[in-house]
Amino acid sequence: QVQLVESGGGLVQAGGSLRLSCARSGRTFSSYAMGWFRQAPGKEREFVARIKWSGGNTYYADSVKGRFTISRDNAKNTLYLQMNSLKPEDTAVYYCASTTILGITTQTNDYSYWGQGTQVTVSS
Repeated sequence: QVQLVESGGGLVQAGGSLRLSCARSGRTFSSYAMGWFRQAPGKEREFVARIKWSGGNTYYADSVKGRFTISRDNAKNTLYLQMNSLKPEDTAVYYCASTTILGITTQTNDYSYWGQGTQVTVSS
């Protein structure tokens, strides 16, 4: 089992920044890669970004490329999502998730463990 706990969400004005954190514990050796997803009201959960835990290779959705940065701190066993130049359309519940798949994975079904989510609201 892998436990994931997100934090750092909140209310921010358009153009502002937030940094989300995801603390992981448990059988972390089985988490080859981690990802961030988001789900807006009435919409399906969508991929945001992914990072390979060993090596740090990253991959982003086109909608956030250049504005969001995914990173991890091995010593703290924590995943981050730095979000800059936020837009109202970024409003959603953000989830971190872990996967044992080494290739680039953007589908929710490829991720085994999920956090509880943290709300991000961007006002115009």
